[in-house]
Amino acid sequence: MGKKHKDVAAPATVSALRAGTLRRAAYERELLRLQTELVKVQEWVRAEGTRLVVVFEGRDAAGKGGVIKRVAEHLNPRVARIVALPAPSGRERGQWYFQRYVERLPTAGEIVLFDRSWYNRAGVEHVMGFCDEEEYRRFLRQCPVFERMLVEDGILLRKYWFSVSDAVQEQRFRSRLEDPTRRWKLSPMDLESVTRWEAYSRAKDTMFAHTDRPEAPWYVVESDDKRRARINMIAHLLSTLPYHEVREPALALPPRPPSTGYRRPPRESQTRVPDHPVPG
Repeated sequence: MGKKHKDVAAPATVSALRAGTLRRAAYERELLRLQTELVKVQEWVRAEGTRLVVVFEGRDAAGKGGVIKRVAEHLNPRVARIVALPAPSGRERGQWYFQRYVERLPTAGEIVLFDRSWYNRAGVEHVMGFCDEEEYRRFLRQCPVFERMLVEDGILLRKYWFSVSDAVQEQRFRSRLEDPTRRWKLSPMDLESVTRWEAYSRAKDTMFAHTDRPEAPWYVVESDDKRRARINMIAHLLSTLPYHEVREPALALPPRPPSTGYRRPPRESQTRVPDHPVPG
């Protein structure tokens, strides 16, 4: 067993986070350091057969996708996978509500990042009327039991709620409307959340009252500042995991063997991708 990594927040970065806007250079330097630690977590998960589940929930445009992207950026997709489920199919609607999420849980040596999760029922489904009152109440009763079962079985469960102010959410929505590369991030459901701000707030408060339990607590990430949110969330996740550095086998690049006379076919015999003209 190697050294455990608990204190992952560098003092200089913590002071920068408290002082005001986090400068890009400081943000990128600290993000890379934290991502390096995430790679160590990945190798620990794989070596120890750990199962790690991280749930990302929060307001629309609260920055969940950006954080998930940075968490997974340098990880092996065979070990760490992102689960972002579409609306349930007709068959799935006839199942026990948690069933399709159970199918996506990790096996030994895997990390699963839920980009929204079973908490859809306590949020959008409840507020928009996609489930009835009995289904909603049943979820609030069953969810703590479901999560307790996961934890008792050895799964490491971490739940993060990303909180954004109404003014910043509106600003981000407007930015997406004007950017053709990001407009796909907006849906009629997202825009509907503007007019139902208080309904979503009440739903979140009720959800926390029922599911913020000692064995599976909620951690709230203030996300008006995206850089801060990314750094804070990743640093906190690392601080909650008892990981250690796994000794990797020594690797050396072998010498290239001498040629045996092989010759490549002529370039003209293959269909090649042409150079794309780039404006100067």
